[in-house]
Amino acid sequence: MALSPPPTDNSSFGDPFQLDRLADELADRELFATKKGLIRGSIEEHVPDLPEYTPLSHNDPHLTAETFDVEDFLLERKQIPLPDLRTELRQYLAQLKEELVKLINDDYEAFISLSTDLKDEGERLERLKSPMSSLKATVIESKKELHTIQQAIHEKLSSRSKLREEQALLHLLLKISESVIRLESLLLIASPEQDLEGATDMGGPNFLKYPSHSEEGSEDKLRGNKAKHLGRVAAEYTQLLYHARKARTEKCVFVDEIQWRIDRIHSTLSSDLDQLFSQTLVALADPKGENRGTELEKSKLVTDLTECLRTYDALGLWKDAEDVIRQEVVRVFLKKTVYQGAMAAPRSPIVPNTPFRLAPPTPMTSIGTAQPIPYTPFTAFVPKQNSYRIADAASDLPRAHLLEETDDALAALYNQLLRFVERDLCRIMDAAEKVTVKPSKEADLPQSVVGDEKAGRGFQIMSNVVWDELGRSIMDEIGGVVFSSGRPKEFRKHYETTQSFLRSLELLAPSRQAVEDMRQHPVYAAFERRWQLPVYFQLRWKEIIGTLEDTLSLTRLDPIVPKDGAFATPQAAAVWIAVSACWSSEIYIPELGHRFWKLTLQIINRYRSWLDENIADKIAVSQAAMSPIINRAGTPIPEAPVAESQAVDDFLLRQFAAVIVDIRSMETNTSTLWRQIISMMMPEMPDEDMATEDALRESVQGLTVLISSLSSKIIFVLTKRCYENLLQVRGIPTQLRMSNKRASSEVSSFVPTILRPVKQFFGTEGPGVLLKSAYLKPFSTEIFNNVTQRYVLHRLPSSSF
Repeated sequence: MALSPPPTDNSSFGDPFQLDRLADELADRELFATKKGLIRGSIEEHVPDLPEYTPLSHNDPHLTAETFDVEDFLLERKQIPLPDLRTELRQYLAQLKEELVKLINDDYEAFISLSTDLKDEGERLERLKSPMSSLKATVIESKKELHTIQQAIHEKLSSRSKLREEQALLHLLLKISESVIRLESLLLIASPEQDLEGATDMGGPNFLKYPSHSEEGSEDKLRGNKAKHLGRVAAEYTQLLYHARKARTEKCVFVDEIQWRIDRIHSTLSSDLDQLFSQTLVALADPKGENRGTELEKSKLVTDLTECLRTYDALGLWKDAEDVIRQEVVRVFLKKTVYQGAMAAPRSPIVPNTPFRLAPPTPMTSIGTAQPIPYTPFTAFVPKQNSYRIADAASDLPRAHLLEETDDALAALYNQLLRFVERDLCRIMDAAEKVTVKPSKEADLPQSVVGDEKAGRGFQIMSNVVWDELGRSIMDEIGGVVFSSGRPKEFRKHYETTQSFLRSLELLAPSRQAVEDMRQHPVYAAFERRWQLPVYFQLRWKEIIGTLEDTLSLTRLDPIVPKDGAFATPQAAAVWIAVSACWSSEIYIPELGHRFWKLTLQIINRYRSWLDENIADKIAVSQAAMSPIINRAGTPIPEAPVAESQAVDDFLLRQFAAVIVDIRSMETNTSTLWRQIISMMMPEMPDEDMATEDALRESVQGLTVLISSLSSKIIFVLTKRCYENLLQVRGIPTQLRMSNKRASSEVSSFVPTILRPVKQFFGTEGPGVLLKSAYLKPFSTEIFNNVTQRYVLHRLPSSSF
């Protein structure tokens, strides 16, 4: 840094302290320090950080740790030599000793003053201690008296609490007793006193006469509304069960002693309810309508039916109600309708044959409900309506969707079952569904009442009654005819009809949950297992593959001139018939969709292997006659005419053209079949749709790869024929030399015949007539280039082919 010049005498005279000089030097130093700092900062950016030295202190983490780790302490200070580290530790030790001495000196004066202040304090404490013993005795005595009073109050309160509990229990027992007496009177059951009087009066006129069902009592009971009466009795009985369970938790012997009376009330209530419910069902299900009476009486029967179902639900006796429906309604009808030989029985002329003409399947919606009901994915007879609850003009009950029963005894039988369910059971199922909208609480019912029923099960009439009886009757009575898989056509027809019947039956269900319960029922699973679909597939497989193998056993191709879109060989036609049969409406079953799909791919691959076996030798024959000269496009060029028969060339052209036509038709037809039929008939699997289509495309591509080699062979044969006509060019010089005529200005007679073989191949009667639109231009261009190339080269050896 440059220093300022020393001041002169004049400056020192004007500035005796030389402040200006000091200010200039300070400014120069600051400027120099700034430049030096910038340079040092730029250097430090490229210099790595040096280890930082931390002196020992009381805040060192290694010294304040609970366990002093020597290795960590030494590793942290590994940059310090051991002598220096020892010196540092000694200095820190000296510092600690100095601070300890200072601490002792600071507290010593206070310690001395404390000992002086405590002088004569012992006597004072002794004087204070003397009255403490008397005070302690007084407090202990008061505490004992307070504890005695507290214990007495607690005993008094406990005794009163027990009295209140016993009083409440007595009131509960009184309620139970009164409820039992009231229920016995409502149900006309004799009390124990009346039973005792009846037993002593053995010679009286009422001996052996049960008073609960006496004529006078029955007449009194008949005068009231039975359904509502039993509903009130059920409400009272439910309350009795609640009180009895509550008393039983207190281990009351009284409840055990009257349990037989509670059981008798339950059995009587159940018996009366079953009897009333049975009478109501018989009156409603009367086919002749003799017991139904007027519309007012019919409405009353429906009201009584709903009240009975509500009573069953309150008592948790859903299974009892289902058994009554099964015995009184369903089995009586099925015994007269479904029996061995029912399908051969003549139809009733009274019932007109008015089937529904069923429309294609449409997305299901629900009218008046929040969710659509699930339906069986396959059916041949799809209901005309698309809702599972079709509002009728007179009621909101569902209407049966009948099947087409023309010349189909099984469909006619199923229609009878559907009409029966619609007429006699839909009203019952709808009422039961409305009753059990909220699940019943079985917590208030004892195990003796609910039995083994599930909590909140509710009525399951559709699954436990309707389908249980229908499914068992079909399997037991006519199962040998319906499930006979030995006759594929009849089996397919019966399966189609039965699936339609199941879907129509599901449309009569009152709710979605009813359909789910029906599909999860054991009888439904057993019904589905009876079909033996794998056996049906094996029979169809033998039928399809047997016919196909008979046709493919003929190794000779006999091509014909097909129409547009048809096949040129019987083998390709047989393959397509086999593929189409897999997805025919008379054969296909959705549950076997994967097996039919696999069979389709196997048939296409079988056709490819058959082509490889029977076309390879013909390609080899034509390959042997090919010329080694290759043009720019890679097509073989014949050297000279070969002494081959015209018939052999025609045979090869027909063979190759027919195979190309068949492959193109197979590709087009399979694409159309996938787009219009297979993609819609295959089971819904969104994740595998693209993989399925790719598998079909890959199988068809195994056929289309043969087109290129067959096309080159056709071009080779046609090129050879065109070149044979071009050989007449040799005679032009000789003809001109031997003739004195002047040169002709017209085209030679052989020129129009050069490309005539191409025209004949794509002509109306030629073998490539169906290939004209796709291959006329590329074939003609390739053949013309080959012939022109040979003409330009002027190479006409004696044998070119």
